[in-house]
Amino acid sequence: MIAIAFLFVLLVVFLVMAATGTGPAVGIAELVVLSVVFVVFFFSGIYVAAALAILGLLADLAFSSRPMHAFIGQVAWNASNSFVFVAVPLFLLMGEILLRSGLSDRLYRALNIWVGSLPGGLLHTNIAACAVFSAVSGSSIATAATIGSVALPYFGKTAYNKRLVLGSLAAGGALGNLIPPGISFIVYSLFTDTSIGKLYAGGFVVGILVAALFMVYIFGYGLVTGTREAVTAVTWRQRVASLAELAPTLTLIFLVLGTIYLGLATATESAALGVIGALALAALDGRLSLGMVHSSVRTTARSTSMIGLILIAAFALNFVLSGLRLPQALATTVAGLPLPPWATMTVIILLYIALGTFMDGFAIMVTTLPVLFPVVTALHYDPIWFGVIMTMLIEIAQITPPDGMVMYVLQGMRVPPGPISDVFVGVLPFLGIYALSLLLVTAFPGLVLWFVK
Repeated sequence: MIAIAFLFVLLVVFLVMAATGTGPAVGIAELVVLSVVFVVFFFSGIYVAAALAILGLLADLAFSSRPMHAFIGQVAWNASNSFVFVAVPLFLLMGEILLRSGLSDRLYRALNIWVGSLPGGLLHTNIAACAVFSAVSGSSIATAATIGSVALPYFGKTAYNKRLVLGSLAAGGALGNLIPPGISFIVYSLFTDTSIGKLYAGGFVVGILVAALFMVYIFGYGLVTGTREAVTAVTWRQRVASLAELAPTLTLIFLVLGTIYLGLATATESAALGVIGALALAALDGRLSLGMVHSSVRTTARSTSMIGLILIAAFALNFVLSGLRLPQALATTVAGLPLPPWATMTVIILLYIALGTFMDGFAIMVTTLPVLFPVVTALHYDPIWFGVIMTMLIEIAQITPPDGMVMYVLQGMRVPPGPISDVFVGVLPFLGIYALSLLLVTAFPGLVLWFVK
């Protein structure tokens, strides 16, 4: 049903474009065929990079007067020749080192001393640990996998609602891209030439807001149901002592984010500092070994290769579409519709939510941003604000059934295994909170921009 609705919206847009004379240099029927192929590819489960590349090749052969094979080398070079993009494998490598060094387990234990005694107990620890780890990982999947691997054993012998446990870990994991140094912000900056430092500043404020709302909900749930950790009272001496366990993570956060905000380093340079810091911490804990570094580098190379292929394929598709004037025509048409800017932005947000039910968040960004970003700027919306909004929508896609990748990561970590419906149901309250946060940020852009300006 979502795919049918998406195609219907495209058809209406193309009809309006044809009626106003602003349409691209191809026919409506051909564009609808390409849209059908696009949806079929993503529903069929083939790799995102392959889907984008094949679609670009088909569009080039069918409609374009510029043979893509003559430009593919330049397109691939432009997609990968970015100093900012170097930060992606560095952040991924840092996260892998932290996962294998045991730092995440120390972080979870220390935070549990601070928030575990609140109504809601360990559920607060899930959100807090995910939020803090997000500030050094840059990836939702890495955050969910790392904190999930530590947290799930804690709940094995407790009476916590397993659905809410999984839901809190999924929602907390989704903060991985929203709280800097989120990789989505790097990709957005690459496509739009927007300041990565300002994107990080806006994302930090909104990420803390979302995490706080999650914990408010858990607090209310704990009060109503009586869910609370059966632990002895924690003294302030114990809390202060636990700061030693938090010190390594806080040090990395300063290396990564502090150097950016203070203007001492670029995002790429801070990512390199983070890797060096993670290696140093692993060495201090006696966890640094050639085998650990090899495993971390190998996993990072695999993830970076996947992201790189998707970027190159997306740039190739965007090259063809730009030659057909589709992004320019769509931007002109949407900006000229007899709707107020807020109504147009609402349509864009709803489109992203619909796409998130059957597409990966990263795929949504690379396929739609070149088309919709000109629309947003034509409506005079702030690019920093839209970058945060888009990242929030991508994170919603990561925890939206049936295709939310974060949920499947947690499902695969359950011992003993259980039905995937547990994760789907458990994440629903947090999806509602995410929607509330999105509404607040949309209605009050100052929540993002006051810290940026």
